[in-house]
Amino acid sequence: MQNNSAASEFDVVIVGRGPVGATLANLLGLCGVRTLVLEREARTYHLPRAVHFDDECMRVFQTIGLADAIVPQTILSPGMLFLDANGKMLLDWSRPQTLTPMGWNLSYRFHQPDLEDVLISGLARWPHVTLRSRCDVFALDQDETGVRARYEDLSNGKLTEVRAAYVIGCDGARSLVRRFIGSGMDDLGFHERWLVIDVLLKRERDDLGDYSIQHCDPRRPATYVRGAGTRRRWEITVLPDEDSQDVAQPAKVWELLSRWITPEDAELERAAVYTFHSVIAQQWRNGRLLLAGDSAHQTPPFLGQGMCAGIRDAANLAWKLAAIVRGDAAPDLLDTYQSERQPHVREFIALAIRLGGVINTKAIEAGLAAGEARENAPVKLEVKKPLLGPGLALGDLPLAGHLAPQFMLNDGSRGDDRIGYSHVLLVASAATLPTRLAHSQAGIKILTSDDAEGIGPWLREHGITAALVRPDRYVRGAARNDAELDRLIAAISPPSHVPSAA
Repeated sequence: MQNNSAASEFDVVIVGRGPVGATLANLLGLCGVRTLVLEREARTYHLPRAVHFDDECMRVFQTIGLADAIVPQTILSPGMLFLDANGKMLLDWSRPQTLTPMGWNLSYRFHQPDLEDVLISGLARWPHVTLRSRCDVFALDQDETGVRARYEDLSNGKLTEVRAAYVIGCDGARSLVRRFIGSGMDDLGFHERWLVIDVLLKRERDDLGDYSIQHCDPRRPATYVRGAGTRRRWEITVLPDEDSQDVAQPAKVWELLSRWITPEDAELERAAVYTFHSVIAQQWRNGRLLLAGDSAHQTPPFLGQGMCAGIRDAANLAWKLAAIVRGDAAPDLLDTYQSERQPHVREFIALAIRLGGVINTKAIEAGLAAGEARENAPVKLEVKKPLLGPGLALGDLPLAGHLAPQFMLNDGSRGDDRIGYSHVLLVASAATLPTRLAHSQAGIKILTSDDAEGIGPWLREHGITAALVRPDRYVRGAARNDAELDRLIAAISPPSHVPSAA
């Protein structure tokens, strides 16, 4: 190991530049945090993996200024239908094609390499964000002042080390950072082998449709997903007595696909057996080491929420890290990261397991409990997003832990673009605010009905006079009266003992 006393100093080192690591790096870039991304691979993995994200994810991509580049590479999803072995519909999980309160559509399909290319290209905008590929981290040593990250440059075999205030593991299911944290995993009990088949259509097959289809056939459950462009995916259960390698051979793959398509219709892009897991790391933080994305949690894919959960991790974590690096917050602010995110992701994983039960069950009725029964019609499934777990939200105030809507401004632009990645106070009129707010909190953004006419009706609908919204768009608390408004303002005023950055 060379003695590299002149090792670069960074505020944050991110291990892994997949969608979660790259999103986190863009958010930290936005905050002016000196960030180094270390990635083992030379280039983006070229095959499809994640294929779905939601309106909340797109809102994060909007925050980092990349939504306009991502939208043309997506298609809107009409939703998912659950059919029994005879083709009868059991569950209807249609998605509205109108914009949600987030300001985006509820469900997008995409090709992961395309998304990663946009996210990685976006890093070039931030002079204080550095990306080093072909760098394999092998050791992390932390002390009171920071973390020493040691890695091998695989292009020349050279060993190098850097120091950073924090290291974030976005390094996937087999995370090295998680091993250094020493975290065990909570197993939620779902482990199944599925054959994932990606094809590229050679001719039009409009009859396959745009809906995702869950074939709830007890003999061999299967899922069909329409991808962007000519991409189509099938996920098919591997039976207990089948060999994972045998079932992924082209002849067997085409046999399994024969009820839908033939080699004349499409070419195989990839066929591989994956074991879908449901696990959550018990410890997302150890001092200056933290986890995000698949290194912290893995879910079966039935809800399409795996990558979404990691993007939410990044949005929750980045502004907290930035506040600590700037000296505006104490390091124990990071304790709120796991306490808020873990219950949220656990609820999504539990629902994904229930949907997996619907797909796999022989007694379909057991699965129908997941939705609302309707007379002479398939059960209609509505999925409500979980609330944040306990943390920074002022839990006894209205709307704490809920996502705030994105308001369209009166000039036709989107509210988040005005606010940026920062706190905002939503009030009907600035005249209702105490004058000391302007003096005590120059950094707080304020949005009123003069900016967006939807704010007044939204406040009235919830019986509140103001709402404090965090940079990750979750409501920290809302006020019904002046005393509660004072609490909101106090919550965002930096502690008096922290020296001003001015």
